[in-house]
Amino acid sequence: MFSSGKSKSGKMPPIESLIGADLVVEGNLIFKGGLRVDGTIRGNVTAQEGQAAMLVVSEQAKIEGEVRCLHVVVNGTIIGPVISTELIELQPKARIAGDVTYAALEMHQGAAVDGRLVHSEAAKPALKLAANNA
Repeated sequence: MFSSGKSKSGKMPPIESLIGADLVVEGNLIFKGGLRVDGTIRGNVTAQEGQAAMLVVSEQAKIEGEVRCLHVVVNGTIIGPVISTELIELQPKARIAGDVTYAALEMHQGAAVDGRLVHSEAAKPALKLAANNA
């Protein structure tokens, strides 16, 4: 589930923060570095602009809101749009109900997206706009 690959901007950060399986977060979350979600987040999850960032959504995790990050690994559930400015990895148990905008996509057999898949290098300006509005 954890990726040791490199992004376009260099090595991805280690996972330093964890939302535990029994934790429910109500509200928007802005992070930098690596974040692993095992619990539930009801709000938008946004990586801080200009920082290498990776979000890992584990098999038991659920996010209800918009997700914006350079590198996203999903094996759980996201209800809302996902914008990945470098790579999104959809593992076998990934479930996304929303549009997925990406620069690069890796989708394993069994993953499901109920929405549009949009390849876009324009995802970077969209990430910048959201950070300015936050």
